[in-house]
Amino acid sequence: MKQLKPTQREKNRYVAIEVLSGKKCARDDVVKAVWNSALRFLGELKASELSLWIMDWDDEGQRGILKVNHKSIKDLRIGLSMLAGAGGSPASVRVLGVCGTLKNAREKYLKKR
Repeated sequence: MKQLKPTQREKNRYVAIEVLSGKKCARDDVVKAVWNSALRFLGELKASELSLWIMDWDDEGQRGILKVNHKSIKDLRIGLSMLAGAGGSPASVRVLGVCGTLKNAREKYLKKR
């Protein structure tokens, strides 16, 4: 199969998030919570257009990086604000920032502090 030209590829952004919860949340719990929140708010059609993928997750700092289509960043932020809980406990998500490359997102938001 022929590779797509750079102008035809989907443009992605990397959203750094922090989960604020009473207990530590595993990566799988966060994946389920983020997807359920997106599905509840956007529905299946719009949620599929997000091209949502969890790239990195830090269990210690409860931080991670989500890959999303560049046109859907606002929808993702709204969906994340409606997240009710993760891993069986109440939780909320704080967006730390948005970057154009995964390398920049890792350097800015996932460095050990």
